[in-house]
Amino acid sequence: MQKLKISAADLVSAARARIKEIETPDLIAMIDDPDVVIVDIRDPRERERSGFIPGSYHAPRGMIEFWVDPESPYFKDIFGQSKTFVFHCASGWRSALTVAQLQDMGFDAAHLREGFSTWEKQGGPVAFADKKD
Repeated sequence: MQKLKISAADLVSAARARIKEIETPDLIAMIDDPDVVIVDIRDPRERERSGFIPGSYHAPRGMIEFWVDPESPYFKDIFGQSKTFVFHCASGWRSALTVAQLQDMGFDAAHLREGFSTWEKQGGPVAFADKKD
């Protein structure tokens, strides 16, 4: 296999150097703020297995750029609101790359630095979807 020009870790590091990162305790304190939208970009299976932040909006990583773009046929109204958007994944890698990309598009957002991996350990509430029979 050929050596890559830049590693995934280097991409994440570069993204983190230029985006707003929010620590877990700070986002826990913001969870009931109606002006904050927490966006979970994890795979649906991750959410089912690990739970999710109550009230978070699920937006699969592969559709984010299309969902935030008002000119896209896939635009979601939630992203047209004047709110603070905080994206998260499991460890903070995917969300860092996502927020850097959105910032390049002109969409203002932040991300949960450590991701969902430390959320519950640090006192964050977790919900699980009801299983359908």
